Amino acid sequence: MTRGELILQTASKEIGYHEDKGKRNKYGAWYGLDGEPWCMEFVQWVYHEAGFDLPFSTASCGALLRWYREHQPECVTDRPVRGCIVIFDFPGTAYRTDHTGLFVSCDGFKLTTIDGNTSGGNDANGGWVQKRHRTLGYANPVYIVPRELNGKEDDMKRYHTLEEIRLDAPWAAETVAKLVERGALNGTDDGLDLSTDMLREFVVNDRMGIYG
Repeated sequence: MTRGELILQTASKEIGYHEDKGKRNKYGAWYGLDGEPWCMEFVQWVYHEAGFDLPFSTASCGALLRWYREHQPECVTDRPVRGCIVIFDFPGTAYRTDHTGLFVSCDGFKLTTIDGNTSGGNDANGGWVQKRHRTLGYANPVYIVPRELNGKEDDMKRYHTLEEIRLDAPWAAETVAKLVERGALNGTDDGLDLSTDMLREFVVNDRMGIYG
């Protein structure tokens, strides 16, 4: 499973979630800014839950786009990949960064994304997590493909023991311990021999309840 697929798997699990009164929601509570428009908080939360924290923490679509243009301009592109970030500019608004979501696909002129704080009645502040379909001309998208979607040298590291995971990847230790205890991970002559991406996939599956 690619990193983009992990991102979308995590986001898909949230489809159907709706905010409480006063725009209270779990993504804003996690971020520490609840009761506000939360589409970017949803994107930040999904990347965090999938094990790929974004390098700039913000609840603002415009601030995230400005940060990438200044610090990692190569990540701002017109060639999206699955799981990347979409910044929308809807017609008739005062802003050029109205909303954000996660790229699923583009079929001809139809763009499919998974968004937080959206609905058919209000694209940019609708209160739901939904899979949305919009025309490219209406969405006017800008894509951000974070470096975190691509491999890094650090991810070539292999983990051979649970003790090593507890020391160097503590965020995955509880899940791996559960799988070892159940006999789902037995290892080889070299020990467990797990990559960082494998650890992330195990943790995401665990958070989704796949392992019970």
